Amino acid sequence: MRWIAWLVSALTLHTAVNARALRTPVTRPLETWTSVLLPLRNEAHRVESCLRSLLAQDDSGHLEVLVLDDGSTDGTADRVTAIAAGDARVVLLEGRPLPEGWLGKPHACQQLADAASPASEVLVFVDADVVLAPHAVAATVATLLDTGLDLVSPYPRQEAPGATRLVQPLLQWSWLTFLPLRLAERSSRPSLSAANGQLLAVRRSVYDRIGGHAAVRDQVLEDVALLRAVKRVGGSGGVVDGTQLATTRMYDGWQEMVDGYSKSLHTVPAVVPALLSVLYVAPVFGRSRAARIACTAGVLGRMISAKRTGGRVLDSVTHPLGVAALVGLDLRARVAHRRGTQSWKGRAL
Repeated sequence: MRWIAWLVSALTLHTAVNARALRTPVTRPLETWTSVLLPLRNEAHRVESCLRSLLAQDDSGHLEVLVLDDGSTDGTADRVTAIAAGDARVVLLEGRPLPEGWLGKPHACQQLADAASPASEVLVFVDADVVLAPHAVAATVATLLDTGLDLVSPYPRQEAPGATRLVQPLLQWSWLTFLPLRLAERSSRPSLSAANGQLLAVRRSVYDRIGGHAAVRDQVLEDVALLRAVKRVGGSGGVVDGTQLATTRMYDGWQEMVDGYSKSLHTVPAVVPALLSVLYVAPVFGRSRAARIACTAGVLGRMISAKRTGGRVLDSVTHPLGVAALVGLDLRARVAHRRGTQSWKGRAL
């Protein structure tokens, strides 16, 4: 147990270092032609907040908003038309049928990119569950250009209602704890990649060089795969602080979160949940001083992550239980993958 205590303590120290190293976006007027791309499928219940926040952007006349309705059956397109009525910046596209070999979101994103204005130097992809601050797009683009990176992903502040608070904050904690952020930005190693498609900006020239989303057409985690594709052609990128730029509620309840995680967790190497169990769950059952140190260090790391990313610091005391729940979700996802029963928004994966 002693080596576990040392390792967890070292990882918590790394979390603190990363919390200081995490880039904070700069704010200045948008001076670069930019296309904001919003893929939608059955999002009538939440597209309004997202789209209205896009229409409220401080764009200095350098912004277009392209929205693609990907075969929705809930009136999503009608909601978009009503919200954007009279705003010439918004173009609503009808998605084409899904080709063989493609997953839905990469195909929708590729259609949006193909329709973007040739004048746009930056493509900003946004998910429907994201609400942006008025300066968000300008700050995202400025950060991309000022850092010299080819892709930046400002990580939104995550709203986690009810029981989802047990697991959802582990997303930010995971990359703050295990990923050396500044090194990862420039590293070509695929394993040193973190991105979030909820808000993601990429240089148009680099996006075209990798072949766009066609390069990740069959990837469930298309955001991370897109960054890896950028790195394969010599590009760079990673996550930056987005807590002041955007908020998001990925899931409204536990079952919705279970369904969402079940479609993607099987892509994580099996050694990861095993390691998490050893480091953050097993010490709870120990009686030694080393076990108590490991538990305390794990909770402290979660507290550092929560404070840095706008989360609920007090929820950190549930960290071992949250990790155990995540491991259970991982097992569920692997079983579903083996049985071929995974689906998302009415489409088999």
